[in-house]
Amino acid sequence: MKGKTAVVFGATGLVGGELVKALEKDERYSSVILFVRRDVEFAGTKQKVHKVNVADTDSYSSEILGDDLFICLGTTIKKAGSVSAMEAADRDLPANIAAAALRNGIRAVAVVSSIGADAGSRNYYLRIKGEMEKIIEGTGFEKTIIVRPSILMGKRSEFRFGEEVGRVIMKVFRFLLAGRLRKYRGVEAADVARAMIRLINDHTDTTRVYYESDSLQD
Repeated sequence: MKGKTAVVFGATGLVGGELVKALEKDERYSSVILFVRRDVEFAGTKQKVHKVNVADTDSYSSEILGDDLFICLGTTIKKAGSVSAMEAADRDLPANIAAAALRNGIRAVAVVSSIGADAGSRNYYLRIKGEMEKIIEGTGFEKTIIVRPSILMGKRSEFRFGEEVGRVIMKVFRFLLAGRLRKYRGVEAADVARAMIRLINDHTDTTRVYYESDSLQD
Protein backbone atom coordinates (compact mmCIF):
# COMPACT_ATOMS: atom_id res chain seq x y z
CA MET A 1 0.00 0.00 0.00
CA LYS A 2 1.46 3.34 -1.10
CA GLY A 3 0.50 6.88 -0.34
CA LYS A 4 -0.09 6.30 3.35
CA THR A 5 0.07 8.94 6.07
CA ALA A 6 2.08 8.33 9.21
CA VAL A 7 1.33 10.25 12.40
CA VAL A 8 4.26 10.58 14.81
CA PHE A 9 4.40 11.67 18.45
CA GLY A 10 7.84 12.00 20.04
CA ALA A 11 9.65 12.99 16.85
CA THR A 12 12.32 14.94 18.78
CA GLY A 13 13.34 11.91 20.87
CA LEU A 14 15.98 9.31 20.10
CA VAL A 15 13.71 6.69 18.49
CA GLY A 16 11.27 9.26 17.15
CA GLY A 17 14.01 11.14 15.32
CA GLU A 18 15.24 7.97 13.65
CA LEU A 19 11.65 7.06 12.81
CA VAL A 20 11.08 10.35 10.99
CA LYS A 21 14.24 9.79 8.92
CA ALA A 22 13.14 6.26 8.01
CA LEU A 23 9.59 7.30 7.11
CA GLU A 24 10.95 10.03 4.87
CA LYS A 25 12.75 7.37 2.81
CA ASP A 26 9.92 4.81 2.85
CA GLU A 27 7.98 4.79 -0.42
CA ARG A 28 4.84 3.46 1.27
CA TYR A 29 4.35 6.82 2.96
CA SER A 30 3.59 10.03 1.10
CA SER A 31 2.96 12.14 4.21
CA VAL A 32 4.42 12.26 7.74
CA ILE A 33 2.48 14.30 10.29
CA LEU A 34 4.49 15.35 13.35
CA PHE A 35 3.06 16.63 16.61
CA VAL A 36 5.65 18.54 18.65
CA ARG A 37 5.79 20.80 21.70
CA ARG A 38 8.29 23.31 20.37
CA ASP A 39 9.61 24.75 17.12
CA VAL A 40 11.87 22.18 15.46
CA GLU A 41 13.35 22.06 11.98
CA PHE A 42 12.90 18.75 10.17
CA ALA A 43 14.61 18.06 6.86
CA GLY A 44 12.18 16.33 4.53
CA THR A 45 9.60 16.85 1.80
CA LYS A 46 6.85 14.68 3.31
CA GLN A 47 6.62 16.28 6.72
CA LYS A 48 3.90 18.49 8.12
CA VAL A 49 4.53 19.80 11.64
CA HIS A 50 1.85 20.64 14.20
CA LYS A 51 3.17 22.64 17.16
CA VAL A 52 0.73 21.93 20.00
CA ASN A 53 0.43 21.57 23.72
CA VAL A 54 0.91 17.81 23.46
CA ALA A 55 -0.42 17.19 26.97
CA ASP A 56 -3.76 18.80 26.05
CA THR A 57 -5.05 16.18 23.61
CA ASP A 58 -8.53 17.73 23.46
CA SER A 59 -7.10 20.83 21.78
CA TYR A 60 -5.79 18.93 18.74
CA SER A 61 -7.46 15.49 18.78
CA SER A 62 -9.41 16.21 15.57
CA GLU A 63 -6.11 16.70 13.71
CA ILE A 64 -4.80 13.20 14.46
CA LEU A 65 -5.61 11.89 11.01
CA GLY A 66 -3.80 9.29 8.92
CA ASP A 67 -3.21 5.59 8.46
CA ASP A 68 -0.50 4.52 10.94
CA LEU A 69 0.12 6.00 14.40
CA PHE A 70 3.59 5.93 15.94
CA ILE A 71 3.99 6.89 19.62
CA CYS A 72 7.57 7.37 20.84
CA LEU A 73 6.91 9.37 23.98
CA GLY A 74 8.80 8.98 27.23
CA THR A 75 10.20 11.04 30.05
CA THR A 76 12.34 10.64 33.17
CA ILE A 77 11.49 11.17 36.82
CA LYS A 78 13.92 14.09 36.85
CA LYS A 79 12.10 15.88 34.03
CA ALA A 80 8.61 14.91 35.19
CA GLY A 81 9.25 15.90 38.80
CA SER A 82 7.04 13.25 40.40
CA VAL A 83 5.64 9.79 39.85
CA SER A 84 2.16 11.19 39.24
CA ALA A 85 3.52 13.54 36.57
CA MET A 86 5.34 10.63 34.97
CA GLU A 87 2.10 8.62 34.95
CA ALA A 88 0.44 11.48 33.09
CA ALA A 89 3.25 11.70 30.52
CA ASP A 90 4.12 8.03 29.98
CA ARG A 91 0.75 6.33 30.53
CA ASP A 92 -2.18 8.71 30.22
CA LEU A 93 -0.91 10.81 27.31
CA PRO A 94 -0.17 7.86 24.96
CA ALA A 95 -3.54 6.35 25.93
CA ASN A 96 -5.41 9.57 25.13
CA ILE A 97 -3.59 10.00 21.82
CA ALA A 98 -4.37 6.41 20.83
CA ALA A 99 -8.06 6.77 21.73
CA ALA A 100 -8.37 9.95 19.66
CA ALA A 101 -6.60 8.36 16.70
CA LEU A 102 -8.92 5.37 16.76
CA ARG A 103 -11.98 7.63 16.84
CA ASN A 104 -10.58 9.41 13.78
CA GLY A 105 -10.25 6.21 11.79
CA ILE A 106 -6.60 5.22 12.32
CA ARG A 107 -6.45 1.45 12.53
CA ALA A 108 -2.79 0.65 13.27
CA VAL A 109 -0.51 1.77 16.10
CA ALA A 110 3.12 1.17 17.08
CA VAL A 111 4.28 2.27 20.53
CA VAL A 112 7.66 2.41 22.25
CA SER A 113 7.60 0.90 25.75
CA SER A 114 10.49 -0.63 27.74
CA ILE A 115 12.11 -3.97 28.43
CA GLY A 116 10.65 -5.36 31.64
CA ALA A 117 7.40 -3.39 31.45
CA ASP A 118 4.89 -4.95 33.82
CA ALA A 119 1.68 -3.45 35.18
CA GLY A 120 2.24 -5.40 38.40
CA SER A 121 5.83 -4.29 38.96
CA ARG A 122 6.92 -2.57 42.19
CA ASN A 123 9.22 -0.39 40.10
CA TYR A 124 7.22 2.73 39.23
CA TYR A 125 8.81 3.10 35.78
CA LEU A 126 8.12 -0.48 34.70
CA ARG A 127 4.64 -0.36 36.23
CA ILE A 128 3.72 2.81 34.34
CA LYS A 129 4.97 1.38 31.07
CA GLY A 130 3.10 -1.87 31.70
CA GLU A 131 -0.12 -0.03 32.46
CA MET A 132 0.28 2.00 29.28
CA GLU A 133 0.75 -1.19 27.28
CA LYS A 134 -2.44 -2.76 28.64
CA ILE A 135 -4.47 0.34 27.81
CA ILE A 136 -3.10 0.59 24.26
CA GLU A 137 -3.57 -3.13 23.65
CA GLY A 138 -7.18 -2.90 24.77
CA THR A 139 -8.03 0.22 22.76
CA GLY A 140 -9.24 -1.73 19.74
CA PHE A 141 -6.83 -1.11 16.87
CA GLU A 142 -6.80 -3.64 14.05
CA LYS A 143 -3.02 -3.86 14.44
CA THR A 144 -1.07 -3.07 17.60
CA ILE A 145 2.73 -3.17 17.84
CA ILE A 146 4.38 -2.59 21.22
CA VAL A 147 8.18 -2.55 21.18
CA ARG A 148 10.19 -3.12 24.35
CA PRO A 149 13.78 -2.02 23.72
CA SER A 150 16.52 -2.41 26.30
CA ILE A 151 19.12 0.37 26.66
CA LEU A 152 18.85 2.56 23.57
CA MET A 153 22.08 3.16 21.71
CA GLY A 154 22.47 6.45 19.89
CA LYS A 155 23.05 10.11 20.58
CA ARG A 156 20.28 12.05 22.31
CA SER A 157 19.91 15.80 22.11
CA GLU A 158 19.67 15.75 25.91
CA PHE A 159 22.07 14.10 28.38
CA ARG A 160 20.64 11.26 30.49
CA PHE A 161 23.19 10.09 33.05
CA GLY A 162 21.55 6.72 33.71
CA GLU A 163 21.41 5.85 30.02
CA GLU A 164 25.02 6.88 29.47
CA VAL A 165 26.16 4.59 32.29
CA GLY A 166 23.99 1.81 30.89
CA ARG A 167 25.50 2.19 27.43
CA VAL A 168 29.03 1.87 28.80
CA ILE A 169 28.09 -1.26 30.76
CA MET A 170 26.36 -2.74 27.72
CA LYS A 171 29.42 -2.25 25.54
CA VAL A 172 31.70 -3.90 28.10
CA PHE A 173 29.50 -6.87 29.00
CA ARG A 174 27.56 -7.33 25.75
CA PHE A 175 29.21 -10.70 25.08
CA LEU A 176 27.70 -12.11 28.29
CA LEU A 177 24.15 -11.38 27.15
CA ALA A 178 23.50 -14.43 24.99
CA GLY A 179 20.65 -16.88 24.60
CA ARG A 180 17.68 -15.90 26.74
CA LEU A 181 19.59 -12.85 27.98
CA ARG A 182 20.06 -11.46 24.47
CA LYS A 183 16.94 -9.31 24.82
CA TYR A 184 18.77 -7.23 27.45
CA ARG A 185 21.48 -6.12 25.03
CA GLY A 186 21.51 -2.48 24.03
CA VAL A 187 19.76 -1.81 20.73
CA GLU A 188 20.34 0.96 18.23
CA ALA A 189 17.50 3.47 18.13
CA ALA A 190 17.61 3.36 14.33
CA ASP A 191 17.01 -0.41 14.42
CA VAL A 192 14.00 0.08 16.70
CA ALA A 193 12.56 2.70 14.35
CA ARG A 194 13.01 0.57 11.23
CA ALA A 195 11.52 -2.45 13.00
CA MET A 196 8.43 -0.46 13.99
CA ILE A 197 7.80 0.52 10.38
CA ARG A 198 8.39 -3.00 9.13
CA LEU A 199 6.13 -4.57 11.75
CA ILE A 200 3.23 -2.16 11.30
CA ASN A 201 3.32 -2.94 7.57
CA ASP A 202 3.71 -6.70 8.01
CA HIS A 203 0.31 -8.29 7.54
CA THR A 204 1.51 -11.88 7.82
CA ASP A 205 1.48 -11.91 11.64
CA THR A 206 -1.63 -10.29 13.12
CA THR A 207 -1.56 -11.98 16.53
CA ARG A 208 1.72 -10.93 18.12
CA VAL A 209 1.76 -7.61 19.96
CA TYR A 210 5.01 -7.42 21.98
CA TYR A 211 8.52 -7.28 20.52
CA GLU A 212 11.66 -7.09 22.68
CA SER A 213 15.19 -5.99 21.79
CA ASP A 214 16.38 -9.30 20.37
CA SER A 215 13.44 -9.64 17.97
CA LEU A 216 13.71 -5.96 17.01
CA GLN A 217 17.35 -6.47 16.04
CA ASP A 218 16.45 -9.60 14.05
